[in-house]
Amino acid sequence: MKGKVYLVGAGPGDYKLLTLKGLECIKKADVIVYDRLANKNYLKEAKENCEFIYVGKASSNHTLPQDDINRVIADKAKEGKIVTRLKGGDPYVFGRGGEEGELLKEEGIEFEVVPGITSAIGGLCYAGIPITHRDYASSFHVITGHLRDDDKENPEINWNALANTNGTLVFLMGVANLQKISSNLIKEGQSKDTPVALISWATRSNQRVITSTLENVYETAIKEGVKPPTLIAVGDVVGLRDKLNFFETKPLFGKNVIVTRSRTQSSSLVSKISDLGGNPIEVPTIKIEKIENNIALENEIKNIKDYTYLILTSKNAVDIFFDKLDEMDLDSRVLANLKVCAIGSATAKEIKNRGIKADVVPEKFVAEYLFEELKDVLKDSDKVLIPRAKNARDFLVDKISEICEVKEVHIYETVLDDSKKDEVLDILNSGEADYITFASSSTVTNFVDIIGKENIDKLNELKVISIGPITTQTAKDLNISIYKEADIATIDGMIDCIMNDK
Repeated sequence: MKGKVYLVGAGPGDYKLLTLKGLECIKKADVIVYDRLANKNYLKEAKENCEFIYVGKASSNHTLPQDDINRVIADKAKEGKIVTRLKGGDPYVFGRGGEEGELLKEEGIEFEVVPGITSAIGGLCYAGIPITHRDYASSFHVITGHLRDDDKENPEINWNALANTNGTLVFLMGVANLQKISSNLIKEGQSKDTPVALISWATRSNQRVITSTLENVYETAIKEGVKPPTLIAVGDVVGLRDKLNFFETKPLFGKNVIVTRSRTQSSSLVSKISDLGGNPIEVPTIKIEKIENNIALENEIKNIKDYTYLILTSKNAVDIFFDKLDEMDLDSRVLANLKVCAIGSATAKEIKNRGIKADVVPEKFVAEYLFEELKDVLKDSDKVLIPRAKNARDFLVDKISEICEVKEVHIYETVLDDSKKDEVLDILNSGEADYITFASSSTVTNFVDIIGKENIDKLNELKVISIGPITTQTAKDLNISIYKEADIATIDGMIDCIMNDK
């Protein structure tokens, strides 16, 4: 039985510049073969037990030669597996996807090609350079920057034609041959004053753009220390960069932000940081483990009509509680006779997604403020159900029990996730990060457990952002200095802290 291969273009680097079909191929793959220029965050979208094979493909330094890559792809497909070959940019734009496809065809292996946004277009766009413009360039030409040593005797590029096209020229993977490129174009008649842009790590938060002229670009590149991966754009359209540069003006452009949350909860913060031009560095510190076969929760749901209030303290609690309703062949109608309370706008939003608008959401998203809302309305005849984390704070249960009956049901627990300990220490030691965010007390304590108390001082070299007063106090108890605390205890509140930091 033979499998199938998808040759997928992963785009130029920005996480969201992947096609829907490309994402589908990642999610259903048994094996993902990926290179250096494909955004590694895509691997998180793969199914459990997916096999990852890194094949490098840095300039002139390949982990595997192309023939070996072809062989790996074919052999894995022959094992009956779905193989997604994830390639930076587009598979057919100097991605050697054609060679991979030829071998698969020869060996009778079914394959599909999923185009991607080539860096030749997307990379220029993010640098503020339109590859065509009616006033400057009515054509564009994408050229390999890998030039053969015997180019003089057997020229593979018609330099005269390129120099006289009056269109935009984009050289991919050509920074090592920059001097040869510029001198050949000038020799064949292109103006030495033609604008040139060197775009490194295009579309990513560490994007760097250097502009010069055809005559001076080689010296400029040496002076500025330009290294691969770098695009070379030649043409008058480069002059539009000052007008059209939208990406590098984003408020978090160039900022590296460590995100410490559970794997399942980090997506919102990560997405917001990315959308604002920043680089989110995900460091999961907690894993959410649902308590399976939860008879206690089932019993309370069966007796839900005995309750007058339901308090949900987190998105996790909402998901688990309503999933249990569904599992028991029930829905939100069973909650018709009680009031639903939520701590936090994210929790309230998740409840709304389940078809219910929360009756009580405190102004500040902590247990103390919810109790302030409830203490004057609760009666001794009320009965409150709180399905929540096993290791949550006792404040709410203790205070409400002074007024009326409370039933606490543990439905999940947060446990330490130390899967990235070495990577975390490398990040802290590198000095690359600008901020670190803590969205709960457990992320603080778990992060310290991961790195060790002996490394707490490394945190004080970063700008530490706390979601609220409880998290702040936990950090202070561990001798961690808080740089800023969110005015409103939400993800957006933390984002505002970073955006408003001058």
